[in-house]
Amino acid sequence: MQRRWIALVIALTFSGMTQAHEPNKTPAAPAAQAAGDDENLWLDDIDGARPLAWVKQENARTVAQYAESDEFRTLDARILEMLDSDAKIPMVSKIGDHYYNLWRDKKNPKGLWRRTTLAEYRKDSPAWETVIDLDALSATEKENWVWHGVQCLKPENRYCLVSLSRGGADADVIREFDLSTRSFVKDGFSLPEAKSQVAWIDHDHLFVATDFGPGSTTDSSYPRIVKEWKRGTPLASATTVYEGKKTDMSISAYRDLTPGFEREFVMRALEFYNSESFVRGKEGKLTKIDVPNDAETDVEREWLLIEPRTDWKVGGTTYPSGSLLAAKFDDYMAGKREITVLFTPDEHTSLASHSWTKSHLILNTMRDVVSQIQVLTPAATGPWKSEALGGAPALSTMSATGIDADESDEYFLTVSGFLQPTTLYYGVVGQGDREALKHTPAFFDASKYAVSQHFATSKDGTKVPYFEIAPKTMKADGNNPTLVYGYGGFEISLQPAYLAGPGRAWLEKGGVYVIANIRGGGEYGPRWHQAALKANRPRAYEDFAAVSQDLIDRKITTPKHMGMMGGSNGGLLAGNMLTKYPQLYGAVVSQVALLDMKRYPHMSAGASWMAEYGDPDKPDQWKYIQTFSPYHNLHKGTAYPAVLFTTSTRDDRVGPVHARKMAARMQAMGFNASFYENLEGGHGAAADNKQAAFMNALSYVYLWDHLK
Repeated sequence: MQRRWIALVIALTFSGMTQAHEPNKTPAAPAAQAAGDDENLWLDDIDGARPLAWVKQENARTVAQYAESDEFRTLDARILEMLDSDAKIPMVSKIGDHYYNLWRDKKNPKGLWRRTTLAEYRKDSPAWETVIDLDALSATEKENWVWHGVQCLKPENRYCLVSLSRGGADADVIREFDLSTRSFVKDGFSLPEAKSQVAWIDHDHLFVATDFGPGSTTDSSYPRIVKEWKRGTPLASATTVYEGKKTDMSISAYRDLTPGFEREFVMRALEFYNSESFVRGKEGKLTKIDVPNDAETDVEREWLLIEPRTDWKVGGTTYPSGSLLAAKFDDYMAGKREITVLFTPDEHTSLASHSWTKSHLILNTMRDVVSQIQVLTPAATGPWKSEALGGAPALSTMSATGIDADESDEYFLTVSGFLQPTTLYYGVVGQGDREALKHTPAFFDASKYAVSQHFATSKDGTKVPYFEIAPKTMKADGNNPTLVYGYGGFEISLQPAYLAGPGRAWLEKGGVYVIANIRGGGEYGPRWHQAALKANRPRAYEDFAAVSQDLIDRKITTPKHMGMMGGSNGGLLAGNMLTKYPQLYGAVVSQVALLDMKRYPHMSAGASWMAEYGDPDKPDQWKYIQTFSPYHNLHKGTAYPAVLFTTSTRDDRVGPVHARKMAARMQAMGFNASFYENLEGGHGAAADNKQAAFMNALSYVYLWDHLK
């Protein structure tokens, strides 16, 4: 089974903007070694004394300017109140007979991993049993543990592999845990800090892909080798299952533990959306699943599902990119090509996700970024039975997920809209109405606002959708502070979701909030993503500019009142809107961003994204990459909007160096660039709710200060 290595998901949501000013004084940087050298390479030393002194000085300056007002303190407290709210939905996952949840609040900032029964979960105030207290564990071990997830050995679901991160980095430690005693297993499986991939084979064996020493990781910093490790033996004695190349992205393996369908798989991720999957047979023999390398596959019991990302011709039939196909797994591996079409996209529709129950397949689809759900029932031959699973409210998102595909046809369904707090439903496919279990409280008065969808025309004529959330009393006079948010990469879609944070931080102040569904994302399937890859990356920025210009043309706002924000790949978007379209914005906020596109493959996990952006070490590719490298497109004398760069020292995915260098270069050129680096938090830039509230409040206060 192929797995998408989408590593660039970010949870924050903000924007900022311009004016030249006197450069800030910073600790002196060593002179460049030669003409043309990067004058800010000294900031690459992430934990070095001199760079951290610069970071702390910049942090203090930013805090003094934007985070010491009554306005900031009030907003910070209101966002934290929301994040710590006891009334928010405790989302759960089923392990064995219990439903587990990671819960953070004021009393438990690092979190409680806890469990309950379905009968209790149905209650307004369930009785929870604490399994792991992260705050207590951190205090005992003197570590800042951040929860990274758990894998339990089916079908008993007693022994689990718990992943814990120091400060929120992607790298984590892994320890074996016993759910029956609620304690870590003495002398159990344990791995030191690394970007590991582990999976159970049986009680006494694991698949382990980790840092085994020099040469065992890829250029992308992920494991290059996967081994089989036996309980009670040293990791050094584990036997090799598969070795990839240094230029691959990652290697991993797992065993499907579905009763009656136990199979072992090895995955070789060459790059994003380019992988090979193998079935591991007797004596370790590997047989490739014969599908295009860019296709996604999913094996569930007797079925093989295939999502081709480019048009795929099989036996005289061409299956379009973005479709979903099914075949009997054993027959397919034996060479038969009897394929059933389960979903075909069109100009307006795409497949968002799919999820199995015991007897059915749930399809979450989108039509112009708005949800639709179908339930498919497999047939031995021919078309599968299809039924709609209710309708979504206008401009909202519905998402259904099977609870336990091994045991039942139960599912959870969430329904959410920009102004509609999330509701969690429980249902059983084919058994009548679903049951509303939990509701997110209303964190702001939504009755004052309206949601609308619009389409802007990009430079090449493409229609680009965007959502606008605005006061019902808004006047189209160009004076509305407007924040435009975007991402535009890695086939990630920005669908309607409750705007709890932006509602309190932006809408309540009278601002307009906009989400741009630009190319590079997945709103219209693979074609929408592929339209902005590599040399076509500027299409994403043209789309965002078109949305921004449409807001101006509709007299919603003007450049001095319009800001934009994005994080990670969206932070690269922010950097390009800053440098390529400075005339459109009054302020920009760029979060945990890629910005130096010349050196990005050599920074943190950057080498894994060359399928998205290209390889700057190849002159022919650097020629086009340079056009969207913000760090290399700064020019003295340009009227740039004010900009805030935020990042995290513990971000080992993108890394803080991009933001450090961009801010330093802009300051040296005399531009208004502010900077804040959280000293922990990983790629999400926050290790707990308090830090998340601070980072959110800082960005919103910064934007409002420049756009009001």
